[in-house]
Amino acid sequence: MQDLPEATNRLLRVGVAGGGCSGFEYKLGFVEQSEYSEKTHNRYEQDGLTIVVEKKAELFIDGTTIDWIEDLSKRGFAFNNPNAARSCGCGESFSV
Repeated sequence: MQDLPEATNRLLRVGVAGGGCSGFEYKLGFVEQSEYSEKTHNRYEQDGLTIVVEKKAELFIDGTTIDWIEDLSKRGFAFNNPNAARSCGCGESFSV
């Protein structure tokens, strides 16, 4: 079994980008702490996890909850965004 890389220097980054069938797509990824900047991201702590949110995305995703869903029809992250006027059927994109 291959060893997993040390993740203590990584932060979960949340953002949005133009695209998808509804106008905007959620973006999740990891960023090294050395790449994090207070100029471009806000930093939050939740359940021992450090999350950084792109400042330009805050307007679109303020109040959004992210859950992990695993059932017979879907496996992945689910976004509950109170700012979304509509979402696509797959839940990957939204409009405001």
